[in-house]
Amino acid sequence: MQTPLTSPVPVLRLPRGPDGLSRGFAPDGRRALLKPEVSETPESPIVHESRESQEQRARATLRERYLRSLLAMVGRQVSFTLHEGVHVTAQFGATDLDVANFYVSQLQTPIGVQAEALLRCSDIIAYNFKL
Repeated sequence: MQTPLTSPVPVLRLPRGPDGLSRGFAPDGRRALLKPEVSETPESPIVHESRESQEQRARATLRERYLRSLLAMVGRQVSFTLHEGVHVTAQFGATDLDVANFYVSQLQTPIGVQAEALLRCSDIIAYNFKL
């Protein structure tokens, strides 16, 4: 038998729409600018995107590349450059959900080898690995 929840789950409700009955955002509001604008000429179906939409697409592409690079690093030997010019190498294992820490094994530091360690991403200046 499952135990009941002690507190209700919070629910985010959208504000009332411009007509007063629906939920959502005004069609002429700031978020409406993110929709692509279609050119009026029927012979050229070129879609013109707003500047915010282009920036959002660029950020999404960069984020995807970064996450794919993290996925490619799993199980590989990675060289890290830390502050003060310290260079360490380790076998990459995983990262946390916020990508704030890297879990590594066989960390080779200037003072010895650590079997397992967490590297804070704020301490890392650069990293590289061979594909």
